[in-house]
Amino acid sequence: MTTRPDMYRFHNGEKAALPFAVSEYQDRLEELRERMETAGVSAAVFTSMHNIAYYSGFLYCAFGRPYGLVVTETDCVTISAGIDAGQPWRRSFCDSITYTDWQRDNYWRAVASVTGTGGIIGYEGDHLTLMQRDKLEDFLQPLTLVDLFETTMRQRMHKSDAEIALIRHGAQVADVGGYAIRDAIRPGVREIDVAMAGRDAMEAEIAKRFPDAEYRDTWVWFQSGLNTDGAHNPVTGRVLERGDILSLNTFPMISGYYTALERTLFVESVDAASLKIWQANVAAHEYGMSLLKPGISCADITHQINAFFAERDLLQYRTFGYGHSFGVLSHYYGREAGLELREDIDTVLEPGMVISMEPMLTIAQGQPGAGGYREHDILVITEDGNENITGYPYGPDFNVIG
Repeated sequence: MTTRPDMYRFHNGEKAALPFAVSEYQDRLEELRERMETAGVSAAVFTSMHNIAYYSGFLYCAFGRPYGLVVTETDCVTISAGIDAGQPWRRSFCDSITYTDWQRDNYWRAVASVTGTGGIIGYEGDHLTLMQRDKLEDFLQPLTLVDLFETTMRQRMHKSDAEIALIRHGAQVADVGGYAIRDAIRPGVREIDVAMAGRDAMEAEIAKRFPDAEYRDTWVWFQSGLNTDGAHNPVTGRVLERGDILSLNTFPMISGYYTALERTLFVESVDAASLKIWQANVAAHEYGMSLLKPGISCADITHQINAFFAERDLLQYRTFGYGHSFGVLSHYYGREAGLELREDIDTVLEPGMVISMEPMLTIAQGQPGAGGYREHDILVITEDGNENITGYPYGPDFNVIG
């Protein structure tokens, strides 16, 4: 009878070209181990897509299976399912163990083969489910558990030069998608048709700039009319009409790194009530960008933009915060919640952070100027201010189409 293993190493082929040099990942691990030592952690078990990708380069596709990255003082090992064969090995800079499904919970047996038992285990409190936490305790028998969510998030908030270079490419690709969408807008065209034009243009541009990358997850939300009221409303088959308010949202994904371009537009004409609200939101956008400097807190920026809108009797139409961090994140994983422009975030901006400015006003259907208005630029915090890396123009002069 053939013995079926719980796990094995399937190092099939050669290591692929990753989005960053090996030295970049080594630097991240060095800082992580310093943070682990400060927290008294002997082994870190990461389960989220964002931290596994950040520290190893491997971006997993779960499909109901658990994945992990185990980091100790000496080891860095991805834990992946057999269905992926050698891809996790090729797409990470470190070691890789494949677990089998011959018996339940071989995933945790593979994790334990690296961590050992009885240690002080770090985990991600914002990601690990109650069920998987119970299994962690059963298989690893930790002396205690330490939540590493906060400290790893703080590390990811500060971008290296290599990360900023990649994010800069992403912002330029988002602009390419924006221009393709602008060219596709006209009465009688469906939202989905316009969205596909933008998505296809971005995917082609990413493949041109990064010929050795994996291509996945780039998308567009293109909304019109009533569908503009929410920032994350999916695309529909609605047909564009003259006078429609539009919301252009391009989201290129490059090796797990998300960037975005968001703009308000109108089809052929804009009425006076809509124009007034649009211009006010553009003014808030410009004011907000002027506030993004080292030494100011997210909360202080938020309060100042709130006051700007309140003076114009528009604050009641604000629907969410004014911006957020960029890096390894997506609409279904990751978010550096400690760097969002909201009243309850006291993080102080520092050079090397990357953040958006994206005020939005939503006017309900039936009111003058009805619709959602949003502009979005990506800015790198510098030593004495910021650098705007978004190029596509905002405002009525460029974005009344036709």
